[in-house]
Amino acid sequence: MIHHHSIGDARIAGVIEYSGPTHAPDFLYPAVPKAERDGVLNANASWLAPNHYVPHMDRLIVTIQLWVLHAGGNVILIDTGVGNRKPRAAAARMDQLNTLVLPWLEAAGAAPEQVTHVVMTHLHTDHVGWNTVEKDGKWVPTFPNARYLIPQDEFDYWKAEYDKGDTQVNQGSFTDSVLPIVDAGVAQFMDGRQEVAGCLMPEPVPGHAPGMLSFRLHSRGEEGIFTADVMHNAIQIVRPDWNDRYCVWPDKALQSRAALLARAAERGALIMPMHLGAPYCGYVRRQGDGYTFEPAA
Repeated sequence: MIHHHSIGDARIAGVIEYSGPTHAPDFLYPAVPKAERDGVLNANASWLAPNHYVPHMDRLIVTIQLWVLHAGGNVILIDTGVGNRKPRAAAARMDQLNTLVLPWLEAAGAAPEQVTHVVMTHLHTDHVGWNTVEKDGKWVPTFPNARYLIPQDEFDYWKAEYDKGDTQVNQGSFTDSVLPIVDAGVAQFMDGRQEVAGCLMPEPVPGHAPGMLSFRLHSRGEEGIFTADVMHNAIQIVRPDWNDRYCVWPDKALQSRAALLARAAERGALIMPMHLGAPYCGYVRRQGDGYTFEPAA
């Protein structure tokens, strides 16, 4: 599935690898007491359902998507999902996927040979998978003409874990979807301070992952933010004090989320998360002392 948006002169497409009621609330937000969690979800069910929460199943909608950005003559991918035929035994829904992402990317104007940049917000398994495809028994870069841009701090953190002997870093994706890019000589490392791909300004948002970056896009007075995994579900806009179970540094995750939501609301920016349910992006609006979510048209 593909959905389309624009920020000024920039054209954007979201390519959905999969989306559905995959996560029980107590699994995704285990630190939130059950009574609080149930009360908040019930109180917000009128707008969460059916795109972000399925009340009768008590399941949260989580999406895996890749963002395609056409700007300044470049074709830029922001994160690359799970990938096909990747062994992910620790997460059955991601194990050995076989989806149509490559033809969907081509339909969005991002066939492998057309992609000029692959920008990674962080290196979790559901954000790097299409970096590589298998060829003659080896994992090789999927996008032969692209520069692959990796957050330096993020890479250093996971490389240190790998060097300790953990070959299953991020469910094995560091081995099959990150290191082959480095070995092929097509990786460039981002310091989180310099504009990349001619149009994206990184903004560090550590917490969920140690070196995670969001990216701000500005064109003709309009702004968008690729928010990485600052949130997994729209309920975290209303309750930014809820951390998901995957946060490496919970306190920093809270700080990063609070700062990003404040920036998005102040700037009127279109937020483009990686995991939000339909319509997969939207706006953060102030409401009293907090925020509400306005879906994109």
